[in-house]
Amino acid sequence: MTQAERSPLGQPVAYADQYDPSLLFPVARLEQRTTLGLSGDRLPFLGADLWTAYELGWLNMRGKPQIAIARFVVPCDSTHIVESKSLKLYLNSYSNTRFEGQEQVRERLRADLSAAIWQGGPMRASVGVQLLWPEQFERETIQELDGLLLDRLDIECEHYQPQPDLLRANVHEQPVTETLTSHLLKSNCLVTGQPDWGSVRISYHGPQIDQEGLLKYLISFRNHHEFHEHCVERIYVDILQRCKPTQLSVYARYTRRGGLDINPWRTSHPQAAPVSVRTARQ
Repeated sequence: MTQAERSPLGQPVAYADQYDPSLLFPVARLEQRTTLGLSGDRLPFLGADLWTAYELGWLNMRGKPQIAIARFVVPCDSTHIVESKSLKLYLNSYSNTRFEGQEQVRERLRADLSAAIWQGGPMRASVGVQLLWPEQFERETIQELDGLLLDRLDIECEHYQPQPDLLRANVHEQPVTETLTSHLLKSNCLVTGQPDWGSVRISYHGPQIDQEGLLKYLISFRNHHEFHEHCVERIYVDILQRCKPTQLSVYARYTRRGGLDINPWRTSHPQAAPVSVRTARQ
C-alpha cells in the first residue's frame, strides 16, 4: 500500500470541529517523482502549488462565526504535499474554535501547513497564506487562462493514457515563443479514481511544438491516475525531454472539489507566480 492509499482520502471519517493540526496528512513528493526519473535535490523546474480554500470559518472570542477565503502557496521543492481531504478536515476543525483575531488564524495556518510539507526536516520556505475577507469577495473575478486555444483543432483521439511520443517539435526551424492553452485536461484521483477536470497553459520558447500532437498528448491523460501536482510535472518533463524548449512554463487550474481547488505551476526560469484568478469552471 502506498503512502497516498493510507491517507483519509476515500475513507469514512468523523468531522472534527475543534482545532486539530494532527489531521493534516503529508504525502512525499518523491514517490511519484521517481517515476519521472527525478530526485528530490535536482529538479528541472521551479514553481509552486497554488491552493484556494473556499470553506474556512471559525469563531471570534465572543462566539460569533467568522469566514474567509484562503489562498495557499506551497513551494514545489517541499518534500511533501498535503493530501486534499486531510486539508479539508483540518480546515473544518477551525469551525467551532475561538481565535483572538484574523492574524492568529493566518499565522496558525502558515505554521501548521509549513510543518506538514517539510515533515520535521529543514524548512527552506514556508507556505504563503492570504486570507480574503467578506468585504473583499465582490472584487473576485473570473478569467480564463490566456493563450492560443488548442481545443479549436479537429482531431481524432485514441490514446487515454499518457503518450509522450505524441509530442513533436520542429527542431530544424527558427525557435518561437508561444503560449498554448487547453480546457480538455482530465485525469483521475490516484486513490479514489474520481475525475479531476482542469485547464492547462503551456508557455515556451524554443522549437515550435506540433499543436495537434500536443493536444492529443494532453487528452491522453484522460484515464490516468495521478495527483494534480504530479500530472503537471509529468507534462513539464515530457515536453522538456521531447520538444527541447529553452524556456518552459506549465500551469494548470483544476476544478474545485470539497471546497478546494489545486493549481500547480512549474517553470524553467525564475519569474513571478501566476496571479491566482479562478476560471469559470472553478
